[in-house]
Amino acid sequence: MNNLLNDFPVVIEQAVAWGEMDALNHVNNSVYFKYFENARIAYFGKIKVMQQMQTLALAPVLASTQCRFKMPLTYPDSISIGARISELNNDRFMMEYRVVSHKNQRTAAEGTALVVAYNTKAQRKDNLPSSVVEVIRSVERINLVDNTSL
Repeated sequence: MNNLLNDFPVVIEQAVAWGEMDALNHVNNSVYFKYFENARIAYFGKIKVMQQMQTLALAPVLASTQCRFKMPLTYPDSISIGARISELNNDRFMMEYRVVSHKNQRTAAEGTALVVAYNTKAQRKDNLPSSVVEVIRSVERINLVDNTSL
């Protein structure tokens, strides 16, 4: 199972809760976005993004997200959720997620999220602080993509 998450610098584990299942006896599709959120916040904690951005009145805002379901999760089970940043731009980054079932030793879902830097005072998109870019680059070993034409 570890090899399914080797490329993810942040991996969290949690139990599948009975209350996450729906009438079809599997985890409801909306719950996977909570799983992604938990991994995203753990990633943000690792790179201290909230502390760095708040001093500049910036916030990492979820612009879009998607999920591809590979197999149903059911209670009881435990899962590992991996998070990584696959693309880094001046004002945004793309996160990727993978949810792995411990019981089945398989990927249950994969997803992405586009996160943009939002200036809370000016109420508009802004550039990521260079300190955030540098720590992401060191964690992920990726270069900044020029998105000035976007």
